[in-house]
Order: sequence, then C-alpha cells, then structure tokens
Amino acid sequence: MKKRLLIIEDDPGLQSQMRWSFDSEVEVSIAEDHASAIAALRRFEPEVITLDLGLPPDPGGASQGFALLEEILRLSPTTKVIVVTGREDKDNAVRAIGMGATDFYQKPLDGDILSFVVNRAFRLAELERENRELVSHGSNARVKGIIAASPQMLEICRTIEKIAPTDVTTLILGETGTGKEVLAQALHDLSNRSKQPFAAINCAAIPENLLESELFGYEKGAFTGATTSKKGKIESAHGGTLFLDEIGDMPMALQAKLLRFLQERLIDRVGGVKPIPVDVRVICATHRDVNQLISSGTFREDLYYRISEITLSVPPVRDREGDAIVIAQALLKEFSRQMDRATLAFGEDAMRAIKEYHWPGNVREMINKIKRATIMAEGKRVTASDLELNIDSDGPESSALNLRQVREDAERHAIEQALQTAGYNMAQAARLLGVTRPTLYNLTDKYRIVTSPA
Repeated sequence: MKKRLLIIEDDPGLQSQMRWSFDSEVEVSIAEDHASAIAALRRFEPEVITLDLGLPPDPGGASQGFALLEEILRLSPTTKVIVVTGREDKDNAVRAIGMGATDFYQKPLDGDILSFVVNRAFRLAELERENRELVSHGSNARVKGIIAASPQMLEICRTIEKIAPTDVTTLILGETGTGKEVLAQALHDLSNRSKQPFAAINCAAIPENLLESELFGYEKGAFTGATTSKKGKIESAHGGTLFLDEIGDMPMALQAKLLRFLQERLIDRVGGVKPIPVDVRVICATHRDVNQLISSGTFREDLYYRISEITLSVPPVRDREGDAIVIAQALLKEFSRQMDRATLAFGEDAMRAIKEYHWPGNVREMINKIKRATIMAEGKRVTASDLELNIDSDGPESSALNLRQVREDAERHAIEQALQTAGYNMAQAARLLGVTRPTLYNLTDKYRIVTSPA
C-alpha cells in the first residue's frame, strides 16, 4: 500500500521539485490554495501533508497558512502536517508546532532533507495507527478496569470470567503495581455478590496490635478505649467479598485465627464469647514469594493451601507483550480528557521509550509518569523527556522497529527450536521447517547457528 502525501504549495516550480523528491512508494497529490487543499484532504486522505504558510490571497504572509493548518487538524487530527517556512521565519514555525503541526522544513528546497523529514512523519503516522488499532481491537479484555492486549493478561481475564461466579477462594500473586486489587474488584463485580459489599484491607499497612481488631472487630470493653462494639472488615463484608491485600505480611499469630475462620466461616470478635457466622467470599493477594515465606517459617503452609484454591499469577508490565503502549495510550486519553487537553498524543521518542523502559513500578508507576507528562507537555506531543524516560537512542527497541531484523530474529528462533526438537538431526529439522536440507544448512551458516548439542 502506497504512502499518501499531499503537497500544499502555490509555486508551480516548487511543486515540481517537491514531487520529484519522492520515489514511487509515495503517492503525491498537489494543492495550491485553501479550497483545493481541503478538497484534496477529503478525497485523498493523506497520511502526511507539507504546508507552505504563504498561500494566496496572502502569499507574503502566513495568515492563510495558519487558518488552513487549523482546519486540517480539526478535520483530520491524525494527519501529520509539516510546515514549510522561509529560512528567517522561525517564529512562525514554532507557532505552527504549538498549534499541532508535526514538524517544519525551511526553504530553500533540499530534496534529500525534505524526503527525510517526510519519511519520519510517515513512520510516526504508522506507529500511531498501530497503537490505535491495539487500543481499539487488541484490548480484548472484557473485564472492567483491565486494559490488555497481551496473551498473558487475556488468559488471566478469561480465568476471572470462569471463576467469578463461584465462591472459590483466590490468591493473586504479582509485583507491586501490577493491578492485583483491580483484578480482585473484577472478581467481585462479575460474581453473584456484586451488589453486596466489597471490603478491602491491607495487612501490611496496619500495625500488628491493631490488625486483629480491624479484621475481626471487638466488643465493648475489650481493651482501653473500646467504648462501643465494632464490626471488623470480615463481618462488614457479610454477603459480599473480602479482599486481604498483602496477606504475606500477616503476623503468624493472626494466621491461625484466619485459618479457623476460613475453615468454619465463624469469627470471634476481640473480647467476644459468642462465635458469629459470616458468609463471605475471600480473595487474597501478595507481592511476596509465598513458598519462600513457608520455607522460612513466616507463613503457615495449611493457610496457603486454604487461600489458594485458585491462584492467579499476574505478570509485570515488562513481560506483557504490547501492553505497555496500550495501557499508556488509555491513560493519556483519560488524563487528557480530565485536563482538557484532548489533542495530546505521544511523540515517536515517547512511544519508543514506553516500549523499552523496564517499568519496575508497573502500572502504578506508569500512571504517575503519564499524569505528570500530561501536565508538563508543551504543544500537542508528549516526549520521552516529559515522561522522564530517557532511553538510549541506540537501544534494542530501535532495531526492533526494523521489519527485516524482526523477520531474521523470528527465522533464527524457529531454526534453533526445530534443531532442539529434532535432537539436532538436520534432515528431521528440515522436515519440521518445511525446507530442504541444503536450505537449512545455508540458513544455519547465515545465522551462525550451532548444529550440534553443546
């Protein structure tokens, strides 16, 4: 499919020069004034436009160019506009960028530089189109609050849909900031208890001497200051869902009492003498390695088996294929709406940085970064600097955008996998790959793949 470029220029000589700056892969259309430009925009739907600000009836000024730029961005917000200005006309170039133009090019005409600037705009348009498709089609997660396109998260969403209607006790494992509470809320919302209370408590945030009374409640006079009886979180969740966040940090003394509740569905308030029956669904979560906690003697093994009838392991953002951009785009859209900056979009460097960054704080960190960038961004583009994500421009992500490199990496991986599966028998590996043995030998030589086990 050819790239579509619209050149808006009133000088016939420059029109011809600019047209011949591009190869046959670019389909070029020409417009010489406001009316013909809008007509071409509607009919031709270009991905990139070069716009000379000096158009009739004001060829010596920029009033017509700015008016046309404003209308183009209103009619086609995703089109990339490159403003063409005079050598001494930097103020108008800066103003145009502030209005939403993607880039600017200064006369006199240099075909190579013009081609470079335009191709860069085409690449940005392609990246943004892919990201829009991911947001609109890739996020197949039907679970409220979950934005996902990766196979890992979509599988978790399918599991949530299956187990939500049951009362099975669920343990959610994952790093801090991966959205464990969002998943717990989704389990509640999709269950038959959705109209009943959802009570959440963070076991790591409450001092040990207060946690018991917060969970189980207390009777009047149970301790100094207990002037009235009070229900705990478990009892207040009756009929609904109890979410125990960071259960890996629960003190050992309370683990025994929680185990009794899970087995019998009865609680004893602090200072109470009469057990109270409670009907509640229990969901737990932790960022800790529970098996390691059991080995170190800080978590009861019998409690672990009781809370993990179903276990969901939530991958970090860095391991979710394609999710970083999908989540970032959704967050930017939401924050832009809240702050009345609806035309804000990620620049090419920002999108590359989002893909390449490790995201140690996961979604929680991403929320903070993008909210800050929404406030700090100048003009219409969020940059990597706005996100405070400074990634090496020669990093691995820059090569990952090269289609040839992606194909070679995939081919190399397939050959290595076939060799391992075939026990390094070249004839069998060739059959698995659907190629001849000579072809396979050529490919292993090309990629310098070892053809015998180490």
